Amino acid sequence: MTDHVAVAATGPAAVDAGLTAVRAGGNAVDAAIAAMCVAMTTEPGVVSPMGGAFVTIWPAGGEPETIDGNVEMPGRGLDPARFGQGLREFHLNYGGGITVFGGYGSVAIPGALSALQLAHDRHGSGAWAQAIAPAEKAAREGFRLGSAAASYLALTVDNLFGWDADTHQALTREDGSALEPGDLLIDTDMADSWARIAEHGAADVYTGEIGRRIAAACTAEGGLITAADLAAYRPVVREPLRQRLGAWDIATNPPPSVGGPMLAVMLSEMARRGSLSWVDTIEVQRHVLTYRSEVHDFSADLEEDGYNMLEEVRRAGVAGLTTSQSTAHVSAVDSDGLGCAITASSGYSSGATVPGTGLLLNNCLGEPELNRLGLHVLAPGTRLASNMAPSVAHHDSGDVLAIGSPGADRITTALMQVLARHCLIGMPLGEAIAAPRAHVRVVRGEPTRVEFERDDDIRAAIAACGLPANEHEPHAMFFGGVGGAARSATGVLFAAGDPRREAATGVA
Repeated sequence: MTDHVAVAATGPAAVDAGLTAVRAGGNAVDAAIAAMCVAMTTEPGVVSPMGGAFVTIWPAGGEPETIDGNVEMPGRGLDPARFGQGLREFHLNYGGGITVFGGYGSVAIPGALSALQLAHDRHGSGAWAQAIAPAEKAAREGFRLGSAAASYLALTVDNLFGWDADTHQALTREDGSALEPGDLLIDTDMADSWARIAEHGAADVYTGEIGRRIAAACTAEGGLITAADLAAYRPVVREPLRQRLGAWDIATNPPPSVGGPMLAVMLSEMARRGSLSWVDTIEVQRHVLTYRSEVHDFSADLEEDGYNMLEEVRRAGVAGLTTSQSTAHVSAVDSDGLGCAITASSGYSSGATVPGTGLLLNNCLGEPELNRLGLHVLAPGTRLASNMAPSVAHHDSGDVLAIGSPGADRITTALMQVLARHCLIGMPLGEAIAAPRAHVRVVRGEPTRVEFERDDDIRAAIAACGLPANEHEPHAMFFGGVGGAARSATGVLFAAGDPRREAATGVA
């Protein structure tokens, strides 16, 4: 039986849930699941059970694996005329301004809960219902809204979260005004949904009552998800990418995910260069993300193109390459050395709540950066692109680290900078997370520019690279929210969270 665990999560309630799961007989996997389910409850608008997730697990004494629970393209058996419908366009004042699509037509088949269930079945040691119980309790008894979720809702409550009456009512005060940090939220419909999931398992979302309600709502409101789509969904166990970084062996999300391969290539190039200078950091990001914008963003086979990229980098180095906000991450490591990292996303949210369930649906079909080929053009059953890259690493001495981040296309660049600092030069994890960040933004048809947190050294490197730039305040939420949990070779557990988000950590 696991004695202790270190958890890094989105807030105190999520961390407490993880620690509680271990006290009830769970291990790091149970802790991470419990923490993530509470995050899905207490971060409304930011993440939802109705999105996708990846779970990377490295068992003590075993081999690592990644469980792919990413969202899929729906529409099995539908009239082709249905595709392209049910979408609502919104411009959000987030990250300098973005355009996304919500509505029922933006909803992809959710896979997150199926991945959590499979992770529990393969590696958990406690009862499934005990891992779900804290999320039900938070929804039924109420929780205080955090400032990160409140800031996002303030930007979206009158547009993305304003068109659906149930959603707007749930995410505003009684007078219809925006929620403020510290406001108490109670959602008995969501609590009842968690109770069903605790009793019947994640299967209820796919072939049970919740699944029937999702399919019925999508059919009635112009969405593409059918009962056949939900019944056909399966999480996939994949062999993770392995990347050597100094004395560390890092296991991360493999193709068809985009995030893991991009992270692995960036880290391998930083190790090859032997430099963590800002010029090198910016140049490596520019090379890799330009390749992504030209190849991966328009790929018809993300798995094949992902492995082709890795092979090309092994042959010729990075120079040989052709030139989402609503995410949450949880990391947990226990005293046995089991590491688990979970990243989940519901996109920017569709704005639609399934009637009677309290469950906000994702808008992954409405995110242009995940659908560069066009909205609704993929074949039903195709997994969408993903930036998520939950990772677990082992040091030659026996240290274990679970780490990941939310942050859309900033996930890979945030992890690249943190892991390079921690694994290559031994910077303490908390310092590596808190240090300034830069992100090279590459979108086909737009000028490449560097987003960066105010720092004189970064500014000088950008000038040396000759790139336009956009300066942010220090510790800006835009640059993700890295969370790491670790166990030293001597058995000491610790965790570190990101000041850019309302991160919380706990050891018990």
